[in-house]
Amino acid sequence: MGSSNVKQITLFIKHSKKGEMTLFIVYVDDIIITGDDEEGIGNLKKLLAREFEIKDLGQLRYFLGMEVGRTKEGIVVTQRKYVLDLLQEIGMLGCKLVDTPMDPIGKIDKDNDSHPTDRDSTGG
Repeated sequence: MGSSNVKQITLFIKHSKKGEMTLFIVYVDDIIITGDDEEGIGNLKKLLAREFEIKDLGQLRYFLGMEVGRTKEGIVVTQRKYVLDLLQEIGMLGCKLVDTPMDPIGKIDKDNDSHPTDRDSTGG
């Protein structure tokens, strides 16, 4: 059959008797342990440490190329670094910002086609 290119992220949820939750999210060798059950989180970390060499990175900041932050309103997930790296790679890091959707009466540079771009890597 050959190998499959399917990406799988696995989520395990454990509910405590007090109604608290521990969430365990796994993608290859990247893991997030979170929830409102501090005791459950601690127990899961101890269990994993007995079986595997693990490294607790503390508060989640990055996961699978996404930046994760907290605000008063909740959690913010962005791909800012990915976008900046992509803009650098295609030579558009210093480009002029425009509103989205684009201004309908905006002007297009007459030399717009003078710089070919790899459309396969920049298209959606």
